[in-house]
Amino acid sequence: MLAIIGFVVVIVSILGGFLWEGGPLATLLQPAELLIIGGSASGALLIGTSPKVIKLMLGQLTGILKGGPTSKDYLDLLLMLYELLNLTRREGLLALENHVEKPDESEILRKYPSFVKNHHAVAFMCDTLRLILTDPDIQAHDLDALMDVDLDTHHHEASKPSQVLQTIGDALPGLGIVAAVLGIIITMGAIDGPPSEIGEKVGAALVGTFLGILLSYGFVQPLSQNLATKTDAEGRYYLALKQVLLAFHKGCAPAVSVEFARRSIYSDVRPSFSQLDEAFRAAKAGAAAG
Repeated sequence: MLAIIGFVVVIVSILGGFLWEGGPLATLLQPAELLIIGGSASGALLIGTSPKVIKLMLGQLTGILKGGPTSKDYLDLLLMLYELLNLTRREGLLALENHVEKPDESEILRKYPSFVKNHHAVAFMCDTLRLILTDPDIQAHDLDALMDVDLDTHHHEASKPSQVLQTIGDALPGLGIVAAVLGIIITMGAIDGPPSEIGEKVGAALVGTFLGILLSYGFVQPLSQNLATKTDAEGRYYLALKQVLLAFHKGCAPAVSVEFARRSIYSDVRPSFSQLDEAFRAAKAGAAAG
């Protein structure tokens, strides 16, 4: 929602200031300039980007209104992990096997749809637990390194769209100059015309430079930063999951393992200790009633 508000503020500020100073709005309506800049930027995107990254970028752009993980998402994650670790403490490590092999059928995981919908998080957790089940004696530092490789790979892939948008944003002012130069070429062909006609053509050419700079600094580069921030926030979600799994493998109690994860969450979405404690008590009461 903030992204849409930001777009509106940019447009209103630019057009409002232009009209306030007496600028004729019709002068800015130059479809040919927009075609040159937008078309060449789109072509450059296709030249330098793989179909996989373009698809990922479109998915991230359509999900820009959702933002990153919320406090409720983190609370669900921590509760789900707490339930799994408590199950292990009561029934042993092998009790996790059915939940790991068939996560879609797990009674525990299905209680937390925000986690189940995150396919990479589910795969990351299940693959790590499979490894622990296969080799319970794996060294903690080896498990830590292995999870870091997985998370680094995922973060590298998820960061590609923001990097591509940054590159396009950097190129847009130059493409605006290309459009302006083409306009000046047309103007030079009509140099013998009346001053009003020459002025109109020069104005149209300058709009190309204006559009290139505006699209770059007013829209594309802020969008790139938005995607990068969202990717970083989602990476923190996976880091919290990693902290629980690593602490669990080291032999920490479920509550302590979950606390490692809670401390790694950004403060604006981090559930408080009391919130988490109340959620644990409610989960225990529900399990006892069941």
